[in-house]
Amino acid sequence: MAPDTTHADARAGGTGPVTVRRGLPAGTERRAAELYWEAFGRKLGPALNPPDKAVPLLAAHLHTDRAVCALLDGRLVGLAGHQLDGRALTGGTAADVLRAYGRLRGLPRLLLLALFERRPAPGQLVMDGIAVDPAVRGRGVGSLLLAETAAVAAEHGCREVRLDVIDTNPRARALYERCGFTPVRTVRTPYLRGLLGFGAVTTMRRPVPAAAPNRENGS
Repeated sequence: MAPDTTHADARAGGTGPVTVRRGLPAGTERRAAELYWEAFGRKLGPALNPPDKAVPLLAAHLHTDRAVCALLDGRLVGLAGHQLDGRALTGGTAADVLRAYGRLRGLPRLLLLALFERRPAPGQLVMDGIAVDPAVRGRGVGSLLLAETAAVAAEHGCREVRLDVIDTNPRARALYERCGFTPVRTVRTPYLRGLLGFGAVTTMRRPVPAAAPNRENGS
């Protein structure tokens, strides 16, 4: 198994290198939820607004072992979530949503959230979103997170990483293409543009090389 922590050479405006590690450090759940909401609030807003309800809900139900995170001077500056074995970074049940918003307002939100559900096919690791602090974007943090996520996929025997990107986020799509993802399908839903703020979702995939043998075990 690869070490839990890797040190990248890229710097992002701090006093040291960006550190990429698996899992969210204890105590960073609220910060992680804020980064996630900053990245996906526009997409998830119709289902989870207002932010003062959405961010605590996300923070309370994160599966912290389903994340790769980037730290700069000990501060969380980025995270990438993934789904494996039926668990994703973002959790919570229908009951949690109804408890947060009430039954009358919660039921329509559950219908909207169902639109974002993604299930991996055999041999796939599905990304559960990537979020990078705006102050360090464009400095390689996203690429580091994607590379470490691919390493996680390889260690779990996955053949590919899959993600979805909306048509109003060309910057994210450009990052994914630079990191080896190719589009395989686009679903156009112009009738949802007024409600969700986007009218098409493109599925992208990246093949995963086999994990390197564990030399310590002689394999």
